[in-house]
Amino acid sequence: MQRRLGSSLCGLLLILMSTTAALRAANFPTPQEANYIIHDFHFKDGETLPELRLHYATLGTPARDANGRITNAVLILHGTGGSLKNFTGPTFGGELFGTGQPLDASKFFLVIPDGIGHGQSSKPSDGLRAHFPHYNYDDMVAAQYELLTAGLGVNHLRLVMGTSMGCMHSWVWGETYPDFVDALMPLACLPVQIAGRNRVWRKMAMDSIRDDPAWSNGDYATQPLAGVRFAAYLLLLAGSAPLQWQEHYPTRDQADDFLRDGVRSNLSHYDANDLLYALDASRDYDPSVKLETIQAAVMHVNSADDFVNPPELGIAEREIKRVKRGRFVLLPITEQTRGHGTHTLAAIWKPYLEQLLAQSSCGSGK
Repeated sequence: MQRRLGSSLCGLLLILMSTTAALRAANFPTPQEANYIIHDFHFKDGETLPELRLHYATLGTPARDANGRITNAVLILHGTGGSLKNFTGPTFGGELFGTGQPLDASKFFLVIPDGIGHGQSSKPSDGLRAHFPHYNYDDMVAAQYELLTAGLGVNHLRLVMGTSMGCMHSWVWGETYPDFVDALMPLACLPVQIAGRNRVWRKMAMDSIRDDPAWSNGDYATQPLAGVRFAAYLLLLAGSAPLQWQEHYPTRDQADDFLRDGVRSNLSHYDANDLLYALDASRDYDPSVKLETIQAAVMHVNSADDFVNPPELGIAEREIKRVKRGRFVLLPITEQTRGHGTHTLAAIWKPYLEQLLAQSSCGSGK
């Protein structure tokens, strides 16, 4: 009787702990969303857009020191094909933005934009289709900078952190605006030109769209589904987590069902031109040439089961040595990691975020 009672109490305690954790994870303010219009935005290749719309969300309020410098602004950047919505759920915002959490919205001013070509920001599918300017990562970062400075009055960033494409943007930020930011946390990328397998799967996805006759040079009336479907296959594979997929889909039929349902779900969200442009934006990304110029403290985190950034290449370990205040962490494969998507599971890597904030705190007042 006593043993059964002890077991029941233990189970109740676990339930209460789980419930408390879930409530705590959900305890952060509702993001305030808005649009900022940049007039006559000039792209790096010479193209212009009369009005570039950047959609964004904020949480918290800016804090300034005696000199008027903002000390608590944090820029959070999403991945290819994503949006600010990637960060407002329980696995990211729920782990970071609540009371007592690393990016407590009562202490930090959080800015989360939809990148050019993504979410509710200006993109090809708004109407210009293949006549939309061919933006790259430099353009995306330049627009983010204008949103912050001209749109929100932010004159300094405590932290830039990003996932996947946003991870790569973090490196661009550190090199383009070295005195503007105290700390960088790139999650799930590499600080070198996209080449090898990473380039090949992206090129395959882009070619599958362009080579579909229904694409019609970007002026399609209906989605070129054959091309988009093949691109969706590749994106699903790029985000794969071998350990979890084997455990969750241990039979042929389960794996087939997962593929069918996953691609069907993705197809309903993809626009061919938006996806093509988003993938192509990485074409000239290569921060490796200026890593020594980064002044910010850097905590670079990848996971060992990442198809997009395989650890056996050893690139991150090699390149981080060129960053003055840089550290690289490779998360081991566990039951909790999810391949490339580990970048949005903040519970796994947030201790490293806490370390970065602590170690770079002296820089926030310089």
